[in-house]
Amino acid sequence: MEPPSSDCRGAEAVLNLQPSSSISITYHPLFGPHNDLILLELDEKLLPDILHQRVTVRGQPDEDAVICTESKTYAIKSVGTSNSVFLIPPSCQFNSFEEPKCLDENYHERQLAASVLKIAPGTMELFEIAPKLDKLRLLLSENPYKTEEDTEMGDLEEMESETVGLYRWDDLIEKVQASNDELRNGLHALSAVEINGYWRILDEKYMDTMLRMLFHNAVLNDWSFASLNQDEVVNVLVSDGFPHKLANHCLRAFGSKVDEGVGTSDTWKLDVRKVCVHFAREILRGGKRKMENFMEEWMRKIPEGMQASFDMLEGEVLTERIGIETWIRAFCVSSLPSSPAERFSILFKQRPKWEWKDLQPFIRDLNVPGLSAEGLLLKYTRRLQPTMDTEPVFCSR
Repeated sequence: MEPPSSDCRGAEAVLNLQPSSSISITYHPLFGPHNDLILLELDEKLLPDILHQRVTVRGQPDEDAVICTESKTYAIKSVGTSNSVFLIPPSCQFNSFEEPKCLDENYHERQLAASVLKIAPGTMELFEIAPKLDKLRLLLSENPYKTEEDTEMGDLEEMESETVGLYRWDDLIEKVQASNDELRNGLHALSAVEINGYWRILDEKYMDTMLRMLFHNAVLNDWSFASLNQDEVVNVLVSDGFPHKLANHCLRAFGSKVDEGVGTSDTWKLDVRKVCVHFAREILRGGKRKMENFMEEWMRKIPEGMQASFDMLEGEVLTERIGIETWIRAFCVSSLPSSPAERFSILFKQRPKWEWKDLQPFIRDLNVPGLSAEGLLLKYTRRLQPTMDTEPVFCSR
């Protein structure tokens, strides 16, 4: 075997080692357990983020830490090994010590040796996971924005004196285990809005009052729900006593932008499903209803010019037969936990058996990297299909 090059030292000596060659090792002067040093095995696509310090470790003392890039979240897993893994520092580590050398018995001359700083018992590995956004919903639900706060919108000092249950962006990234992009998406899904530096969700009654006022003004001003002028709508809502920022938020929560004005106001279109679901939720907040009574009241509440259909309520309600009558009650997928195990546990407490058409709306949002919808069903359910002609049903595994 060829001896190592005499100008190599430290980790470089190992990195430059040629096939079928060898190198001697010795103890580093600082050899020890070095519990502050951990070996991390990475997928190559993550290496640039790690090397350029574009990752953060997030988690509270009572939580398992996660590593977040700008767009994804990774769990950290400890993997032991039965082999000896030597940690050899680079040559610059030898500045304060004599370069490690040993006597090579085959060549009868002193050769540079790789100096081992630590023997690692294993490595840490990263694997992608879904962001843990359930906590975000809980945090923002502590103190939703209510009508009585409208008079305080312009008084920042007064608001900051009562910040219990209020969270800034920096508070959220410290408390919620999600990447920045995933956290922004979570805030959007909750229809959260930043008010005086704090991220808030609006009280349901407040949103209902503002939406009804929008419809009232639409009738008075002959506005088309498919072509709402942003400036005109916002100015009218502000004149009715709503803060400017929340008037804009109402359009974002119940509509979508269809045209960005160049030098003029943007144009928005109300989302019929979002509006219809809002009124259905309002009715069912009082408890379950007979289907026919619910449908009658729901149709009365839907603004003229909008067409509602029961299909819009997928993932929002459950129905059940009691005798000859069908009853309906609120059961919103957005209120269910994002953990698959917890989600399926709650679903099977509601119903011991589910047909696919009923189950699918309540699990299609589950996000488990590397696991498909079919994989989720195999892991958490049992499929029952007595004959090929019958629809399969799913029960708890």
